[in-house]
Amino acid sequence: MKELVLAIIAYAVQRDIDAARLCKLAGINLAALKKTNTPPVTPQQLDALWLHGVQLSNDPLLGLHFAAAVQPAALGVVGQIIQTSATVGEALTHAVALTHILTDRCRLEIARNNKNFTIRYIPATGNGNEPTAGLRTLIELLMVITIYELSGLMLEKIVPQAVRLPYHVPDEAAYEQIFRCRPVKRTGEYALVFDSRYWEEPILTANYELQELLLKKVAAVAQQSSTQNTLQIRVYNHLLANSYLGIISLEDMAANFNLSPRSLQRKLKEEGVKYQEVADAVRKSLALYYISSGNYPLKDISYMLGYNELSAFTRAFRRWTGSSPLQYQSL
Repeated sequence: MKELVLAIIAYAVQRDIDAARLCKLAGINLAALKKTNTPPVTPQQLDALWLHGVQLSNDPLLGLHFAAAVQPAALGVVGQIIQTSATVGEALTHAVALTHILTDRCRLEIARNNKNFTIRYIPATGNGNEPTAGLRTLIELLMVITIYELSGLMLEKIVPQAVRLPYHVPDEAAYEQIFRCRPVKRTGEYALVFDSRYWEEPILTANYELQELLLKKVAAVAQQSSTQNTLQIRVYNHLLANSYLGIISLEDMAANFNLSPRSLQRKLKEEGVKYQEVADAVRKSLALYYISSGNYPLKDISYMLGYNELSAFTRAFRRWTGSSPLQYQSL
């Protein structure tokens, strides 16, 4: 729970919310939270954190946008699952047992048949009451993490067959964009349904290692630029940290910042840059990083940066540096 709360606060700061004010409104001692032996955050405090985050950001879908932006590795969950899993099915089975590491307010169940498998997220409401708004947000977060992390572990954009929620969502288009499938109302059920073919798919453990490297790299970049909290830097950091899933589109990035694509472009233009230029800067940074490490073949680097052909990557690299990847590698 502590890692989740710190991640929420960090995301709120990226959304121009003052961390001290947010924590005060939620009744959370920020200084104490950063210490090792911190008392657990109560469910009421977590609910208040979401509530006041929504109010301060003026974003009713703040929790959903956080879910799309968070790196699960930073929450301390994914690494433990990867260490004991070879396939998607094994990873999900272990995830069910490890959900308590992230929260005790919800548990997972999996049901399988020949056509698909269903992951159900069951709230621990205790006395049979309806889940609070904070708990609903937490469950949506877990559901989105499931979709995005499976995509990252397989290097494939996974789309659920169905997304079920026990209520009508306030903005169907926004939910569909983040869940990759338009949710349907199903009384009493939070669930994701996936094609059965994913169950036996092998997990790319090397891709998790790549994600860890990216998280370390973006942390270093963020620390270097901590005095410049411009939109350009925030977009750059988000692209960098999540690039193991591919460089996302302008539309997806705009949704993450609760902006229209046109507004995001306009705000970046005011800072003297275009979105594509920021995306290219991330690709260039990663390309130089991968080549300099000496750990990855050029073909793999090309694929990791989203180029289907090595020739396309070579042209882009020559545009960035004036030399081919092979020439740069031999320097």
